[in-house]
Amino acid sequence: MPKNEWKTKPLTQEYEAKAKNLLKGELKRRGLTYAQLVEKLATLGIEENERNLTNKISRGGFTAAFLIQCFEAIGARSIASKGAG
Repeated sequence: MPKNEWKTKPLTQEYEAKAKNLLKGELKRRGLTYAQLVEKLATLGIEENERNLTNKISRGGFTAAFLIQCFEAIGARSIASKGAG
């Protein structure tokens, strides 16, 4: 498989959308903006700017490590996903 070909697969895109929606949903539940997330990430030593963060989340193609960093920054201790379990 050529480099990054897996990114165009429908199943990969489905899970990227799920990750994006998990993060956006948690931010909305907590009433947090992207600017506030940038500030909270900075307290963990993670440097992002609002524009890059917005682009990264809108694409949904971020790493699991980034998702966990965001959840830790906002104080989320668990992730609930439809279809889990």
